[in-house]
Amino acid sequence: MKINLAVLFGGKSVEHEISVISALQAIRNLNAEKYEIYPIYITKKNEFYYGDELKDINEFRNIPELLGKCERVNFVTEGSRTYIAPYAQKMFGKKLIAPIDVAFPIVHGTNVEDGALQGFLKTFNLPFVGCDVLPSAICMDKYVAKVLLRECGIPVLDGLRFTQSDYSDLGSIVSRVEEKFGYPVIVKPVNLGSSVGISKAENTAELEAALSDAYTYADKVLVEPAVVNLKEINCSVIGDSEYAEASECEEPVASDKILSYSDKYLDNSKQGGGSKGMASLKRKIPADIPADVKEKIQKCAVDAFKYLDCNGVVRIDFLMDSKTNEFWLNEINAIPGSLSFYLWEPVGVKYTELLDKMIALALKRQRQVEDITFSFDTNILSSATGFGAKGAKGSKM
Repeated sequence: MKINLAVLFGGKSVEHEISVISALQAIRNLNAEKYEIYPIYITKKNEFYYGDELKDINEFRNIPELLGKCERVNFVTEGSRTYIAPYAQKMFGKKLIAPIDVAFPIVHGTNVEDGALQGFLKTFNLPFVGCDVLPSAICMDKYVAKVLLRECGIPVLDGLRFTQSDYSDLGSIVSRVEEKFGYPVIVKPVNLGSSVGISKAENTAELEAALSDAYTYADKVLVEPAVVNLKEINCSVIGDSEYAEASECEEPVASDKILSYSDKYLDNSKQGGGSKGMASLKRKIPADIPADVKEKIQKCAVDAFKYLDCNGVVRIDFLMDSKTNEFWLNEINAIPGSLSFYLWEPVGVKYTELLDKMIALALKRQRQVEDITFSFDTNILSSATGFGAKGAKGSKM
């Protein structure tokens, strides 16, 4: 009997289109004999649509026309099962489209990757692939992740976080950055990925411009010292808090000072066929680094993954000084572009197998959760006669 799998993608995020690419890559590689696949597209207005046409990337050239071929839906619970149901119910009778056994969110960015969508799915008691709510939120907030990882001895760069209210005194921000770090520095939104809003500043004018750009996309901004002899190294990890393993390491090749959104998603799309997401990025696999450094990075990646209680597949990005081989964990991508399948194929894990492992981990977590008591049968309201303004805690029962 097949597993009914809802693949969710899109959402209200600046990485909306990248999510579509990643999800359709995964759908093409899922084992059709094992899973009944239900694609669920989340619009930029957070509307849910279902339809087989959503499996075809070419249909997304005209999204309004595509949505006209699909059905707007909701999740509903009936007894112990969760279903996809039409958004607009008929006057007579209730039509349920299909029961869902597990959800697979393949989403990137704020409002979807940051724990919001994961929390939504939990309210329906629906098992889902990937990190739980708290790890998702931590991984998305680069500053919070930095603080926590430093506590457990993971090497991270120092940083200064500024809020939207701080931006009203731009001169103060500039002074603090120059006093603490000097130049060059990296400026980035605290909670975005895909290199959106990230800039390198070599002087005061560039810092002010970088801050303006970052605040366009987020209300909190992080400033860090730039690694001068920079080499970027990425490593994926799969597993859960009990067991995790690292993939091969890669070295992305940037066409500019920083690996940009264009480097990641647009450059190769100019040569026919459209973007292939992170899988199309120019890269060296394996990374050109000493064997002992590679082992240290892989161990560090696994340690960070387990410490933050991650689940499924993540990609962990490191910054390395190519002259000293010193490295720092830069960020953890809870749902990486293309699910980092290209980092697993070099170690013998095919994409279809990788997806199977991720789904199995989601179902394992659900079994563990079902063994925990979250509520018990008691009805204090049955004898309630009015608790007054202080509520139950203030009453003398």
